[in-house]
Amino acid sequence: METLEEKLGYTFGNRKLLRQALTHPSQTAESAKGSQDNQRLEFLGDAVVQLVLTEYLFQALPEDAEGRLTQLRASVVSRRGLAECARRLELGQWLHLGKGEESNQGRERESNLADAFEALMGALHLDGGISKVREVMMKVIQPSIDEAMEGDDLSNPKGKLQEVLQAMHREGPVYRVVSEEGPDHLKHFISEVVWRGKSLGMGTGSSKKSAEMAAAAKALEDEEWKG
Repeated sequence: METLEEKLGYTFGNRKLLRQALTHPSQTAESAKGSQDNQRLEFLGDAVVQLVLTEYLFQALPEDAEGRLTQLRASVVSRRGLAECARRLELGQWLHLGKGEESNQGRERESNLADAFEALMGALHLDGGISKVREVMMKVIQPSIDEAMEGDDLSNPKGKLQEVLQAMHREGPVYRVVSEEGPDHLKHFISEVVWRGKSLGMGTGSSKKSAEMAAAAKALEDEEWKG
């Protein structure tokens, strides 16, 4: 644990939070009653990561429109992106896993790594506050931000997604509005992109176009449907 804290540049006052953040549900299922896994901390950490990253992008890119900022955020906080952040911290070696998950290469599984990173940020928020999360997280996540900002796919995610999908099958994606809320001058849309009857991603925005672009960007980041 001390080695991980050295990587973070932060020492936890409550070590139980750190241990919980690294405890996969498979481990608690096999242990005695009373032990806690990282799912609640992951829930908190998801919101904390989104907030810190959104604040950073908002301040760092004052000329960029909402759609572009949404695309960048979706790219950075994708499962793959957060798993890469976890790998930079070598979180896999500190995960507490059940025997079955351990034998199934759970330490390398992207979902486990991404969840652990979010849970770790949630634990850090509870232990040290949002300023410490910002300090620690930005050092780890900055390479992902730089990579996303240099990516070619972000300027036209709908076009790129259509290109990828039609290379696999002639049929193109379909976008639909899942919800529309707020008064006319302050609308909030949630859009979903569907391909061959399967949902590929969802995105939010202040217009249908920006919500569709965010949904396409999310689909490009999530490769599960490609299988």
